[in-house]
Amino acid sequence: MGGYADDMTSETPRAARGASLARWVQIPTLRLLVSIADEGSLGAGARAQRVAQSNASRSIALMERRLGYPLLVRSPQGSALTTEGALTVEWARTVLSAVDQMDAAVAALTATAPSGGELFRVGASMTVAEYLVPEWISQLTHTHPGVHPVLEISNSRDVIAKVRQGAVPLGFVETPEIPGDVRSTLVRHDQLVVVVAPGHPWADRGGALSLDELARTPLVEREAGSGTRAAYEAVLAARLPGTVRAEPVAELNGNAAILNSVAAGLGPAVLSELAVRQVLQDGRLLRVPVAGGELGRELRAVWYGVREPIGLAGDLLRIARGEAPRPR
Repeated sequence: MGGYADDMTSETPRAARGASLARWVQIPTLRLLVSIADEGSLGAGARAQRVAQSNASRSIALMERRLGYPLLVRSPQGSALTTEGALTVEWARTVLSAVDQMDAAVAALTATAPSGGELFRVGASMTVAEYLVPEWISQLTHTHPGVHPVLEISNSRDVIAKVRQGAVPLGFVETPEIPGDVRSTLVRHDQLVVVVAPGHPWADRGGALSLDELARTPLVEREAGSGTRAAYEAVLAARLPGTVRAEPVAELNGNAAILNSVAAGLGPAVLSELAVRQVLQDGRLLRVPVAGGELGRELRAVWYGVREPIGLAGDLLRIARGEAPRPR
């Protein structure tokens, strides 16, 4: 996305606002708007973003025209947020938080540290890496700005192997199958969810799906070694001991590929509620309730050889558990 200079093109009021906000909104302008709110005035907000006040004023004015409502009340005494402006600031904070998390996660996929930086490798299984680790890494880099995390993504079995080999000091997995020589701790509870396409016969069934029927149904699944698959198999083993479940209709190594296959009508799937939240909200897929209670599982941190990780690994573990990292 462009900077402030890109913002300063002429634009008709948002009577022509058929264009989606996502097509024109500028991240620097959102940061400016939040700075105005935090610093208390247009001038102070502009200084915080290192932008000339005249340029900042034009950027905010353009955003107002595109939105179709005022963000600031301007007077000889200065500028103050309107009610609409205050609401927009809170929405902007959400967007900027997501951008910062993505920035940290993308940087973590590169394998080189900047000059003088400290390289820190961490392993994570697919679902945890996609939906949870970006926020944790973002928090870590804010508290330790000289650190350059490198995120190594694989299935849970491979993450555990990397921890055992010493390739990463800390990993995050979804599988219940933790070897006895690997230490672990709970970081979050998760639920497995059954999802189907809107045209699937289960979509309009009257009641909950029995676990036995689910076990007998070929599913679109993750590959062997996946924590999601291992957790589903553990639920079946605990609740339906001795049951031989159906072979998968397809095995895919990513959540997005499974969701697209389910939407295309290939079959049902059992995935983390983290992975299906958006497609359920969009109505692309439907959730099927399962009789006998939720299909719960634990997301765990794993490490090897010490009672509790120290240093950066310890700080990241504390962040993942919702605790404050220790000052260094």
